[in-house]
Amino acid sequence: MSGASFIHGFHAIIARLRLDANSVHELYCDGARADPRMRDLVKLAEGLGLRVLQVDARRLDGMAPPGRHQGVVARVDALRRQFSVEDLLDELKEPPLLLVLDGVQDPHNLGACLRVADAAGCHAVIAPKDLAVGLSATVIKVASGAADSVPYIAVTNLARTLRELKERNIWVVGADAVASEDLYAADLPAALAWVLGAEGEGLRRLTRETCDQLVKIPMLGQVESLNVSVASGVVLFESRRRRSTGAGARGA
Repeated sequence: MSGASFIHGFHAIIARLRLDANSVHELYCDGARADPRMRDLVKLAEGLGLRVLQVDARRLDGMAPPGRHQGVVARVDALRRQFSVEDLLDELKEPPLLLVLDGVQDPHNLGACLRVADAAGCHAVIAPKDLAVGLSATVIKVASGAADSVPYIAVTNLARTLRELKERNIWVVGADAVASEDLYAADLPAALAWVLGAEGEGLRRLTRETCDQLVKIPMLGQVESLNVSVASGVVLFESRRRRSTGAGARGA
């Protein structure tokens, strides 16, 4: 059981059971809960031949963040493949669509970004090893299964990685509130890496300078900026829209 760890929360556990039930060893449930949601999960797990253990809440608190596990914890094998950027790009059969996060430190934001990336068909999320939250248990729970389905690649030097992407003919575009060019008017290629900055701080100077292009999401109301996961959704789905319609995009 080398590499085994714990995941928690209904969405994350159900997603793992559907993706790879063989990677789940045991399901621990709060014995005090007997509501329909818990019964449905237990039925699913038992139907897959999984061992289900009824335990008290204190034991669950020792496996996952107290008060956040929703009364369910699973012991699982590490499922995520360890990708390098080069290996990932070599495997792709279509122009890359990547999400690069420059120092996102809030686990809920990273989990939400992974979920958005999965929904938009993004090929990977790339982030620096330092000044970033990494794949914590909270991130995996918030991602609701996307931490297993979307490669998360932590790199030592983000600026160097961006330059390497450019050498592979991937256009690097930063989303920046002070950019002069509007997202919806911008001419963008198919092979694309979107770069978004940390909460409240935006892109770091070197990251901004390394981008090929900077664009802004037009803001029509009173708020000045969007949460990074919301902004990720806007730019990634705009890229997907252009791919499906061929609108406003250069060739790869």
